[in-house]
Amino acid sequence: MILADKIINERKKNGWSQEELAEMLDVSRQSVSKWEGAQSVPDLQKILKMAEIFGVTTDYLLKDEIEPDDSTGHYEIQSEPATGGVRKVSMEDASEYISLRKQILPKIGLGVLLCITSPVVLLFMAALSNSGISKVSENASVALGLVCLFLQIGIAVYLFISKGRKLEKFDFLEREAFETEYGVDGMVKERLSENESLNQRALVTGVLMCVFSAVPLVVCSVIGLSSFVIMCMVCLLLLVIAAAVYLFVSICGVNSSYQILLQSGDYSVEKKKKQVKLEPLTKGYWMLITVVYLAVSFLTDRWDRTWIIWAVSGVLFALIRIIAESFVRED
Repeated sequence: MILADKIINERKKNGWSQEELAEMLDVSRQSVSKWEGAQSVPDLQKILKMAEIFGVTTDYLLKDEIEPDDSTGHYEIQSEPATGGVRKVSMEDASEYISLRKQILPKIGLGVLLCITSPVVLLFMAALSNSGISKVSENASVALGLVCLFLQIGIAVYLFISKGRKLEKFDFLEREAFETEYGVDGMVKERLSENESLNQRALVTGVLMCVFSAVPLVVCSVIGLSSFVIMCMVCLLLLVIAAAVYLFVSICGVNSSYQILLQSGDYSVEKKKKQVKLEPLTKGYWMLITVVYLAVSFLTDRWDRTWIIWAVSGVLFALIRIIAESFVRED
């Protein structure tokens, strides 16, 4: 077998498409296609990388006289059964999980952005009506704002449910201890390293956006501008924060995918055990906040102001979570 045949054989044995292999090797799909068609030869670095992710020796890839049957024990991944019921994560599983997260997280981020900005139209229309600039009645302005609010939340819920279902089979990665097969940790660490600079830029940019988002509002309040201008600055604040959160979810979330597979940082085995124990508290808390928000909003009919409940609840939840974690004992 020549190198081209061996690449095809190993790729198909692992159940990967040309695109998936190309992503792992950080090359284009066309490059993989040319290698498999014997139209070009990968450089030494790519061959070394292929040997690692295929779980084979470089001799097997480079020497035509070595056939699969002759290299048993050199290139086959010996997956020993996991002990104690712990699940095994293969290279194929890890690659699929990373690929899915890259596709889905931007859409989840869009859903979060829509939720955060959902009151913006309502706030702007109410301010426009109260200022007398617009001839649209207050009731019509509020109605339009509410339509936009519920429409955005509806789209966000659809995105959360439809995209979240695609990752359901990987839920155990964030909840349970697991083992990875040979080569998985190396591949994930390499991708983590490659993604680190982009993640840092997104993180710093997002934090700066959050920090400076309130500056226009503070300045306008200090110099005593009209209530309409101040409310516009509130809308701007929400838009900037929403954009920052989108960066956190869509880009920094990819970085967390690698930590999940490596079971490091916030996704270590110990922290996952705590997360499972605190899950009922989290669900119960946000269900209660939702009920309070809707009740207060309908009773007061001040949808342009009750959105602040979510902001306060978010800060309060972080405090409650810290306190609760201090009381949770590890098994």
